[in-house]
Amino acid sequence: MTATERSVSASWTGGLRATVDAGGFPVVADEPESSGGTGTGPQPTELLLASIASCFTLALAYSAGKRDVPLEGLGVDVTGRYDGPRFDAFRITVRAAAPRGPELDELITAAKRVCYVTRTLASPPEIEFVVDQG
Repeated sequence: MTATERSVSASWTGGLRATVDAGGFPVVADEPESSGGTGTGPQPTELLLASIASCFTLALAYSAGKRDVPLEGLGVDVTGRYDGPRFDAFRITVRAAAPRGPELDELITAAKRVCYVTRTLASPPEIEFVVDQG
């Protein structure tokens, strides 16, 4: 399989606030006022949790659609546990009115294979830092 790249760009807008261009959609990241931010957007760590929750939700919906399984009332909650300056664990809670039981368990298993975000976190990639002074 050939690797492809996806990119986003963040611009500092003062204080502890940044605006991110994500696929042409503006996303604000900020810190709460109590931490020196303006409280006008989610914290970057909340955006990480949002990435997990949204990706897993869509992976469940995709998996249900591929299997012609009716899906109702789907919701996904994600909680991260801090250990010093990082998360050391995530808990993903799945709620659905339908399906229930083993059928929902099968969708969760399939979604684990489909969700790029949780797959990335399960086997962390190399991180490269580049300075562009152009």
